[in-house]
Amino acid sequence: MELYAERGYESTTVAEIAERAGLTERTFFRYFSDKREVLFYGSAALSEFLVGHVEGAPAALSPIEAIVSALVAAAEGIFAERYQFARRRQAIIAANGDLQERELIKLARLAAALAEALRQRGVAGTTASLAAEAGISVFKVSFERWVGGDGSGDQTLAKILRESADELRAVTAGI
Repeated sequence: MELYAERGYESTTVAEIAERAGLTERTFFRYFSDKREVLFYGSAALSEFLVGHVEGAPAALSPIEAIVSALVAAAEGIFAERYQFARRRQAIIAANGDLQERELIKLARLAAALAEALRQRGVAGTTASLAAEAGISVFKVSFERWVGGDGSGDQTLAKILRESADELRAVTAGI
């Protein structure tokens, strides 16, 4: 992250990343397929976390409520202490088209995993896909609001997620 911020993503090499981390390039490639993945490390763990929460959500929750509940749990359990890191990471991604594309691919995979988790709960295919995609849209908009704030981190991601989910409900209700 420091190298990307100092030199720019494009100008930073794997050799420099490995050296800064006190690793060999060979060791670097045991953990990451390329230098982009450094910024997306943990996406599999996030997916597992969210899917686990959706699968374990109370049966009374609607599909979108199960997704939002999982997202809020992630905001409180994973993201709460990572505000400054998330801001730096997002600034690096925003400055590079290839990274933006990778971010969208990761979000699409996350939506697919959440849709499958809903299907495992007995939710019909189209409903599961719509709820998962809507949930990821809520996450994306909320995350951008959170990291794009004034830098104080005063508003929690969980609070912003709840507000955005309420706004989505209002939009879909025609309010």
